[in-house]
Amino acid sequence: MAIYCVLGSFTEQGVRNAKDSPKRAEAFKEMAKKCGVTVKDIYWAQGQYDVVAILEASDDLAVTSLALSAGALGNIRTQTMRLFSADDMKAIIDKMP
Repeated sequence: MAIYCVLGSFTEQGVRNAKDSPKRAEAFKEMAKKCGVTVKDIYWAQGQYDVVAILEASDDLAVTSLALSAGALGNIRTQTMRLFSADDMKAIIDKMP
């Protein structure tokens, strides 16, 4: 399973409804299950991003489907990054010419 970090920024609509953010996080977890993604953790943050989610999924397609579904609701914009463990990085380096 691959690990992903999703950085989220509230839209204007999302800020107006910030009090609903914990409920939206629970709904996000349910949406993730339907997409075949496991939400490992969700954090609210200060700075450029308002929310950070750590996900686990079998492939990029599942995570992209989740990000598009969440974004379509209009409360958040996302940026997704694939994360690599130390073992993954060793395997990557081993494939270098």
